[in-house]
Amino acid sequence: MANALFPIYKQNLLAGTSGYDLDNDTVNDGPYAALIDTATYTYNAAHDFYNDLSGIVGTDQRITAPTVALGVFDGADVTFPSVSGASAEAIIIYRHNAGANTTWPLVMYFDDTSGTGLPVTPNSGNITITWAAGGIFAL
Repeated sequence: MANALFPIYKQNLLAGTSGYDLDNDTVNDGPYAALIDTATYTYNAAHDFYNDLSGIVGTDQRITAPTVALGVFDGADVTFPSVSGASAEAIIIYRHNAGANTTWPLVMYFDDTSGTGLPVTPNSGNITITWAAGGIFAL
């Protein structure tokens, strides 16, 4: 599977649906990243919200200092602390809000192994994901 924006996210973004922007930067309102074990989760273009996920490894982390400029989404590198459990081969970016996880839109499935350090086998240490210098993704 290649990197992909979830189609339902793109549809809502283009329609201007409230709650799909990524430049918010609070604990309850903004972009997050989840490490994913692809032995348990398979990308599905019909998935739309966080509750569709399985195979989450470690604790999801907020992408701080998010920016959207000239069609490029970027943010600070992400460190997942003290990760143990299954291997992680992908990252899913989603838009967290103050509601239930059935309202957190899935944004991107990311399994590009160039530069991110994926796949990774946890050893109870920190896992740092370093985003590409040109941004996390571009529209």
